[in-house]
Amino acid sequence: MKQQMMSQKKIFLVLIVICTASFLLRNGGNFSWTMEAFHLGCPTLRSHPSPGLKPKHTNIMFLKTHKTASTTMQNLLFRFADLNNLTVALPVQTCGHQFCYPRNFNAHLVHPHTMPPNIITNHLRFNKSELQHLMPNDTIYVTILREPASMFESLFTYYSRHCQSFKRVPNGSLEAFLDKPFRYYRPEENESMYAHNTLTFDLGGDKDRPPTDVTYAQAFVAEVEQVFTLVMISEYFDESLVLLRHLLSWDLEDILYVKLNMRTAGSKKSLTPGLSAKIRAWNSIDAYLYDYFNASLWRKLSALGPGCVSREVRLLQQHQERLMKNCFGGHMPLFRTGDQIKNKDLRPWQPNEKVDIVGYDLPVNISQETHDVCRKYITPEISYTRMLLRSQSLRHRRNYQNWTPQKTQTVQQSKHTILPRHSQVSRNQPTAPKAQGSKSTPKPAEGIKKMEDKSSNTKAS
Repeated sequence: MKQQMMSQKKIFLVLIVICTASFLLRNGGNFSWTMEAFHLGCPTLRSHPSPGLKPKHTNIMFLKTHKTASTTMQNLLFRFADLNNLTVALPVQTCGHQFCYPRNFNAHLVHPHTMPPNIITNHLRFNKSELQHLMPNDTIYVTILREPASMFESLFTYYSRHCQSFKRVPNGSLEAFLDKPFRYYRPEENESMYAHNTLTFDLGGDKDRPPTDVTYAQAFVAEVEQVFTLVMISEYFDESLVLLRHLLSWDLEDILYVKLNMRTAGSKKSLTPGLSAKIRAWNSIDAYLYDYFNASLWRKLSALGPGCVSREVRLLQQHQERLMKNCFGGHMPLFRTGDQIKNKDLRPWQPNEKVDIVGYDLPVNISQETHDVCRKYITPEISYTRMLLRSQSLRHRRNYQNWTPQKTQTVQQSKHTILPRHSQVSRNQPTAPKAQGSKSTPKPAEGIKKMEDKSSNTKAS
């Protein structure tokens, strides 16, 4: 009897080993990263399924605000859509790379070859009813805010040649504008939103409410909070990404990024406390929004567990550094101005001669596979938008050619059945094949691993 029990225990242990090995093989590096965070014993990681073990959520509306690190976030979403064969809503060509901003968003501004979408992330002015009509019912709404003083300094410099309110200021002086803003500001002008409560305007609010109207600010914040499940904070970008990862059940590789659309240090103006206070007073609704959602972010982080968040941020930054070194020949990249970047598609847009927006150029001594993976991380917004439109239009035409008359009739009856909308991506389900003519790109986790191997071989040689 005792011998029989020992035999059963051995069989049981063997089965556990087999199951564990199978699980590890299926989940790979993501599992190890999830378990590192799990070992902290954070209660929320036990009470909620771990992000690495659930299907990934894919229907996302990201409101891209101005000068808030939103271009970096947009690139992250573009790459996720690319990898998982999802549809990104893109503007009709007459709108350029934005949805005819600053007009209120309308679904008619979406290119028909990018319908119906899983993700929308190009610049637009928020219009709740239109977006809810366009996007699937389970869409998660996300946006990002930045501290109003530093954001306004960036806006003032960036749009000094485009916004009439800024162009009127003698010698382009920020101090002069803030001393008497109504001398220069015209609320009815086309690009006046860059000069007053820009965040409020982007979110669909009234940028010109008087600062004494606290009731409006409170009601507007409540409206934003009701729609947006997560409001990220630019100054705590990595912490915000940890929350996003848990919200969407994504992997570490899905939130890796390279900083984009940055100014050189010489283009930035340091702000005195007095100047910062004037900016916040002039942009009072933006300041109210930021303060509220900054506190909200930290409540969410606290609920997740400070230890867990700290550990995940550290792991993210470690993988980030490894990615950068693999992409840039074993060392951290040098920032390059537009005219220093050889590949025109990698040159960021330059708003005026006072501002240098820096970008990246990939080294010539990396493999083609490494180049293909890394290039997407550093592709600017305009170039990536064009690239996605080409690939999605090709896919749309191929699908259209395969339709039968009966299917076409069904499509006319319901515009929401043109293409399947995936609300989740299963980790064990293969992604749909890419359109003909497009290169197959390895998954980031696999790509990073292969890049490391090739990097080692290159160094050895």
